[in-house]
Amino acid sequence: MSAALLTIWFVVSFVASFFARELNEFTVFGFPLGFYMAAQGSLIIYVFIVGYYAYCMNRLDREYGVDEEHR
Repeated sequence: MSAALLTIWFVVSFVASFFARELNEFTVFGFPLGFYMAAQGSLIIYVFIVGYYAYCMNRLDREYGVDEEHR
């Protein structure tokens, strides 16, 4: 799971910025896609990555009985 999330992070951070000129040919909400990914899209994806990771780790904590509610 961590490898998949790190791969998504890498693609959003480096691959999207590497292809920014090509991405600017497409528009999202009236903005070029390269600009949109840099200004809004990547931040939204980062929040989802952190939220999903926290959800999975809390689930594992409950499964092994080390969550904060059992202390």
